[in-house]
Amino acid sequence: MSSTTSTPDLILHGGRFTTLDRSRPEADAVAIADGKFVAVGQVAEILPLAGPRTRVVDLKGRRVLPGLIDNHLHIIRGGLNFNMELRWDGVRSLADAMAMLKRQVAITPSPQWVRVVGGFTEHQFVEKRLPTIDELNAVAPDTPVFLLHLYDRAILNAAALRVVGYTKDTPEPPGGQIVRDASGNPTGLLLAKPNANILYATLAKGPKLPFDYQLNSTRHFMRELNRLGVTGAIDAGGGFQNYPEDYAVIEKLSADGQLTIRLAYNLFTQKPKQEKDDFLNWTRTSKYKQGDDYFRHNGAGEMLVFSAADFEDFRQPRPDMPPQMEGELEEVVRILAENRWPWRMHATYDETISRSLDVFEKVNKDIPLQGLNWFFDHAETISERSIDRIAALGGGIAVQHRMAYQGEYFVERYGAAAAQATPPVARMLEKGVKVSAGTDATRVASYNPWVSLAWLITGKTVGGLGLYPRRNCLDRETALRMWTEYVTWFSNEEGKKGRIAVGQLADLVVPDRDFFGCPEDDIADTTSLLTIVGGRVVYGSGEFSSLDEVEVPAAMPEWSPVRVYGGYGAWAQPRVATAAPAACGCAHACGLHGHDHAGAWASKLPVADLKSFWGALGCACWAL
Repeated sequence: MSSTTSTPDLILHGGRFTTLDRSRPEADAVAIADGKFVAVGQVAEILPLAGPRTRVVDLKGRRVLPGLIDNHLHIIRGGLNFNMELRWDGVRSLADAMAMLKRQVAITPSPQWVRVVGGFTEHQFVEKRLPTIDELNAVAPDTPVFLLHLYDRAILNAAALRVVGYTKDTPEPPGGQIVRDASGNPTGLLLAKPNANILYATLAKGPKLPFDYQLNSTRHFMRELNRLGVTGAIDAGGGFQNYPEDYAVIEKLSADGQLTIRLAYNLFTQKPKQEKDDFLNWTRTSKYKQGDDYFRHNGAGEMLVFSAADFEDFRQPRPDMPPQMEGELEEVVRILAENRWPWRMHATYDETISRSLDVFEKVNKDIPLQGLNWFFDHAETISERSIDRIAALGGGIAVQHRMAYQGEYFVERYGAAAAQATPPVARMLEKGVKVSAGTDATRVASYNPWVSLAWLITGKTVGGLGLYPRRNCLDRETALRMWTEYVTWFSNEEGKKGRIAVGQLADLVVPDRDFFGCPEDDIADTTSLLTIVGGRVVYGSGEFSSLDEVEVPAAMPEWSPVRVYGGYGAWAQPRVATAAPAACGCAHACGLHGHDHAGAWASKLPVADLKSFWGALGCACWAL
């Protein structure tokens, strides 16, 4: 044990702490003062440190882990929209998903849309398919519905098509397709081929929340992440996320001390052919690392230049980057290297990575890159040679669990053998390159960290397809390091967080099951009982609910899907199928009769909301 003379603000004891500190891998008590761990050790050593104002909490044998840190999360953009989005993350049947959609349509006022914006794949549904346009029109004849599936397609009902104004005369977007009927009229299906800009641009036509509502929405998104044990993230920027305009909400929350997620942010250029101008301006007006432990600048990317963006839609053939890519990328990288700004760069395919490395190596001859914590994102098909080149230049690789959502499509196009090391995470680690893990949420995958951890450990997609042999899967401790200690290099915060160790920021999670003891198939369903950031309890549930120090006002607006469905896992629990329709004769198994269709969340709803929900489905139960 090591400690300071500070009287602890908080002591946690009676836990099984996995510290990830190699000098003391296990402990059963910690003391926290001024937001940091001041003592880590045994109960007999820690408890005597308590003063009259020290809060002492008995964890009753629970496993404790360092707080989880997402290496690639679109939290700023996601927060602005979270309260407007109906999340299908974790929903296990299309029938349940459509029931949720129908209920949301019933309470969404005009001119608002119902948006299902990513975080799911058709393969997670038992039906293994998406809804048809006819099904969307039947559920929502008048309310616009926008459904984004990964970054490969969007489905719009007729009402949404009318609102966005796509007609027979609308030209085809570059790199995308507006699917049309025999008469040339849009059907409602939009395809990325492979450019996802048509999907982004169409979503951007929808109503936005007012500023105060965006503040509320971002707080609810952070609350949801805290519920899953996330204590930190690196924001990767994003399409239609302009700096500094779209950062005003997160900056205000930071200034008001309302952040419950530690956030490092990268700046993402928005306009093709203007990338150089963006980075020249930003390097003059922004300073790398500006901010504090809760909100800090992390450099450039993940978009550096549009000519180098190879997308990630495995339903489409691999795109070849244009010949001007190297010249445009070199201009930007030289600006960043001269200003000692690290960068992150989206790159799905090794062909893109190899060409980018040609540029980085050229710049490195004039401006040494060693010491700049730059890295590639995604890297699903990276080669061993490219891994070695990255290591030689002092770079890193940030992987995300996109294959957990798109693995089936990759296998369909490239074959099961090619998918066995896509990406080759275990090999990257063996070679000693800097590697960490994240989600790339909220659109191309879910923000749930435990789904990513399960993917790293089991090698399976969320649809149950086994992608990886055991040699490319990770043991649980290594997977956990990928989500904690290893992420800190990518935000240049090594030694500050990521482990439960004296002097590090006091961020930790007490999960609802033993991460090291539960069956592999249970990992993805994990949630947090207690999440602590800087010694502050930002989320508590169950026996620890009384410790919760954060009170978030009800989700705004009143019709927000968050008020009814909460977050990930609301419909994800296994259920027993209903053998016959309910006694009332309705087509939907309902909570009143004890059937399972209502889901875990239904028992938590006020009676009035249940009446509204089942009434919207045409259920006559409430008249009985």
